[in-house]
Amino acid sequence: MSEAEFALRGRNPDVLSCIANLSNDEVFTPPEFANRMLDTLANAWARDNGGANLWANPETRFLDPCTKSGIFLREITRRLTAGLAEQIPDLQARVDHILTRQVYGIGITELTAMLARRSVYCSRHANGEHSVTKGFNTEAGHIWFERVEHSWDNGKCKFCRASQDTLDRGEDSESHAYAFIHNDDIKARMAELFGDDMQFDVIIGNPPYQLDDGGHGTSAAPIYHKFVEQAKALDPRYLSMVIPSRWFAGGKGLDEFRQSMLSDDRVRSIDDYLSAADVFPGVGLKGGVCYFLWNRDSRGPCRVKTNFKDWPVSEAERPLLEQGNDIFIRFNEGVSILKKVIAHEVGETDALAIPPAKRFDSLVSSRKPFGFSTTFKGKQRKTAGDLLVHHNGGVGYVAREKVESGKHFIDSWKLFAGYAAPGTGNKDTYPHRIISTPFVAGPETVSSETYLCMGPFDSKEQAESALSYLACRFTRFLILLHKSSQHVTRKVYTFVPKQDWSRTWTDQDLYEKYGLTDAEIAFVEKIVRPMPVGEASADE
Repeated sequence: MSEAEFALRGRNPDVLSCIANLSNDEVFTPPEFANRMLDTLANAWARDNGGANLWANPETRFLDPCTKSGIFLREITRRLTAGLAEQIPDLQARVDHILTRQVYGIGITELTAMLARRSVYCSRHANGEHSVTKGFNTEAGHIWFERVEHSWDNGKCKFCRASQDTLDRGEDSESHAYAFIHNDDIKARMAELFGDDMQFDVIIGNPPYQLDDGGHGTSAAPIYHKFVEQAKALDPRYLSMVIPSRWFAGGKGLDEFRQSMLSDDRVRSIDDYLSAADVFPGVGLKGGVCYFLWNRDSRGPCRVKTNFKDWPVSEAERPLLEQGNDIFIRFNEGVSILKKVIAHEVGETDALAIPPAKRFDSLVSSRKPFGFSTTFKGKQRKTAGDLLVHHNGGVGYVAREKVESGKHFIDSWKLFAGYAAPGTGNKDTYPHRIISTPFVAGPETVSSETYLCMGPFDSKEQAESALSYLACRFTRFLILLHKSSQHVTRKVYTFVPKQDWSRTWTDQDLYEKYGLTDAEIAFVEKIVRPMPVGEASADE
């Protein structure tokens, strides 16, 4: 095998740039994006090692613990093959060294393991006739896969919390019990697979995002954080993974993970992509994606870079967790704007938080504000004493005594706004409305779970004032800073201050009140689009 022959194994077009994703939770990484992550890694290595070339180091070990197409392992191998040319001049000896001593992977399924071997070894069998390495006597080489079963405990897997009812379905179906996270001692498990002296310098990959466990979209249980936590337990020098950005502020079961990540000053960079489609074309993943670099031996603030289509890239170095907060504020520009709001509301303070009594969220109901589910429709005909109920698709009537909660809202003026924000298909688009169009509702009205209720207000004029406030781009930008999915819960209003409800509010009023610069105003208006409002329901 010549150098030219080995180099041509990339081919044009690259088949790994054309391959279709198996599902939204098992997304293949495009080669260009994988190389972007590897560039970030190499730059960090050079900074930490006096300018040294990571790809010229014959001792570093790399692991992809969730390999699918094998793109990370393939590109690492390609870079090492070029970087080690002077130290190991013979190409065959160099390739054998790299593939038997430096590059390791764990397939998430039997199919992806074979695909990864094909990408890296150019043969589905590492010891096959057409394999580029002659260093293995096993078919798997260092890209391992064996079927693993869930460990059921009271109907749930003790490792990933999968439902036994859904995923205990026999050997003929994929178990989704990923080997990397289904064990009690990951270091011992790696020793079993790859040798007792195994210590990885770099762990990099694109883990499965959620459990195929009967949920869908934002209701499906995330699983990517378990791969991150398990990788940290292996104590690599560097860890980089691409994961959904929802963890910044929300996500089912992610509170401990979010706190751990945001309080860890070894997370040295986050590259955030507002639209997942900019990274994974054709993938319906709301909320965007990011990749991070965790550096075991380096502490400090994090470089945060925000990317969206052809917009200028926003980059800043800042703490991930601002004092007084429990989420990551996604936009660099959002930090300075929020600081101005808080300084005006509570005076100069180090904590980036508004006291509960001054927050708009104290006016917002929880889900099911009156105890009625989303499917509740009400009666078509009104009888004496019935209340008007706004539900999904229209209005109906319900007896007052049927109302289970939120009774203090019934006879007051209030606002209703959809619990789910307006959709844009499977893509994140900006400018965006952020919330469904709210509308004023009078006394003797209630709603199903389709809507959140805001109030109570003493008069129609007060409710209309609050409506004008929510229509402002500035207000909805503050909502966006705490919003992680299409669901608009009470919590997303945490950064929104209360106002004087005796007047009509405009964006210009709010920009002046909080002292926004022209650049900050331009950013808000680039992110949030205008919202016309009226008294009638504008559910869209």
